[in-house]
Amino acid sequence: MHRIIRHSATGSEETTDELVDEAPVEFRLNGVPIAVLMRTPGEDEHLALGFALTEGIVLSPSEVAEVRRVDGADVGDRYDIVLADGVHIDPEQFRRNLYTSSSCGVCGKASIDAVRVTARAIPDGPILAPEMLMALPAAMRKSQPLFKRTGSIHAASALTPQGELRGIAEDVGRHNAVDKVVGRLSRDTWPLTDMVLLVSGRLSFEMVQKAAVAGMSIIAGISGASSLAVELGEELGMTVIGFLNEDGFNVYSGEGRVG
Repeated sequence: MHRIIRHSATGSEETTDELVDEAPVEFRLNGVPIAVLMRTPGEDEHLALGFALTEGIVLSPSEVAEVRRVDGADVGDRYDIVLADGVHIDPEQFRRNLYTSSSCGVCGKASIDAVRVTARAIPDGPILAPEMLMALPAAMRKSQPLFKRTGSIHAASALTPQGELRGIAEDVGRHNAVDKVVGRLSRDTWPLTDMVLLVSGRLSFEMVQKAAVAGMSIIAGISGASSLAVELGEELGMTVIGFLNEDGFNVYSGEGRVG
């Protein structure tokens, strides 16, 4: 808890406020540092695996033997993504410049072309009822304990076409929240072709990319979508939905999956 002064129309008072944790984590690939992310501590192993998958570093969870915490870290946390026997990947091609902040998305990437990782074929379905879609944000909020306490953290959730919540994660970084969900679910199901990705913030290029790499054909956001996110959705044949709430939503691409 942090001491604050709260001002209102009736005056000011000294009180406390709970802040969201934000701290660095370093990921290594077979011992070679490749990225530093600013994230909310917790589920770091899921984050590492999801990051490796959605960045195209590995193509399947089976290519990762384990995510191992590096002992003796004096500043921040460090994890090594250990590849399975027989899997050979050059870590240098995935090394990010400096660090990736919790909100920067494609920071550290050399160019837009560099983030167009090979996405799997997007399935034709599923078909979602508009009424079900409009009920999703409320369903996700019920499973956001950190947001309820702080009001300042992102969430990402994976749901079935019937609206059943299969996984949710909260993180100060919206990209990290997606990676945590993907990493957690990928050990049991891969690819995630029968799931819908719902995120609490804006839909960026990288958010759509991560959904595509995971095999999801539908991504929806509480906020709007960037032009590049919609362009990528159209290019890959995905359904991109923005401004989703109980009153309605915008379909930017792939309208055939809504009806």
